Amino acid sequence: MFSHFDLLGITTEAALFLGFVVFCMFFGLIAAFFGLRYGKLWFQAWMSGADVSITSLLRMHFCKVHASTIVTAKVMAAQAGLDISPRSGISTRRLEAHYLAGGNVMNIINAIIAAHRANIPLVFDQAAAIDLAGRDVLDAVRTSVYPKVIDCPDPKRSGKTTLSAISMDGVELRVRARVTVRTNLEQLIGGATEETIIARVGESIISSLGSSKSHSMVLENPDLITRAVLSRGLDAHTAFEIVSIDIADIDVGENIGARLQADQAEADTRVARANAERRRAEAVAVEQENKAKVAENRARLVLSEAEVPQAMAEAFRGGRINVNESNGRV
Repeated sequence: MFSHFDLLGITTEAALFLGFVVFCMFFGLIAAFFGLRYGKLWFQAWMSGADVSITSLLRMHFCKVHASTIVTAKVMAAQAGLDISPRSGISTRRLEAHYLAGGNVMNIINAIIAAHRANIPLVFDQAAAIDLAGRDVLDAVRTSVYPKVIDCPDPKRSGKTTLSAISMDGVELRVRARVTVRTNLEQLIGGATEETIIARVGESIISSLGSSKSHSMVLENPDLITRAVLSRGLDAHTAFEIVSIDIADIDVGENIGARLQADQAEADTRVARANAERRRAEAVAVEQENKAKVAENRARLVLSEAEVPQAMAEAFRGGRINVNESNGRV
């Protein structure tokens, strides 16, 4: 029985050798493709001691992971002296997982390096969780190193430039404060944001101004307000730690108490005038009623006087009245 290769005049050994050559050429083409594409990255990682294998680069290719980002991040971590061990450090698998989860790999690596340089405890899992939660972990680390200043109130958020409060003596005070905060990395996940800090500080300043006995005391010692506000622990359950609260500007506004008293006096005057007018109207009504009664009584008197002659005539006709002709008496 002859094979197709026998019909073509090719022996079985030659066919096997030809198939082996074709396989080697195909494998060589694949190796050349991946070598040209990832050889430079592997050499860069090997020279930097980043511990990225060819197998990891092939896995990244088929998992749709941007290999250049992972290798660059691993090289940066290795050169910065971070732990890159597969078990507890910043391993290639962890970087791939964070990339596939939609995280910003370069951002968390830069944040971890910055925290490491500033002696701030920040591990990879914590940084990855902060990044996946939607927070800028690098900005958080920078704010931990360099505190951030927040205006209270913030004109960009509320449209107001000052806080308005009224002291116990009725004078309006307009205050603008500046709050210095730094990030609390331990409470960054689940902690309240800057809006909460601004709202709490603004509420406390207004409350402290409202409980002041006079506006002159506040003008003389603005630090009384800041100390009272700082003692309330306004940064609890927030992503920030309040470093200081400074009164940047304080102005005296209207004398609300005097204005309210004037308005009250005006209102009392109007009420008194209304009551007097009511009483005058009642007196006029009573007077007119009395005049009507007088007129009615006069009419009754005239009517009664008119009935007297008629009654006398009837008495004469009825014989109830006799006339004494001698003396003319009835």
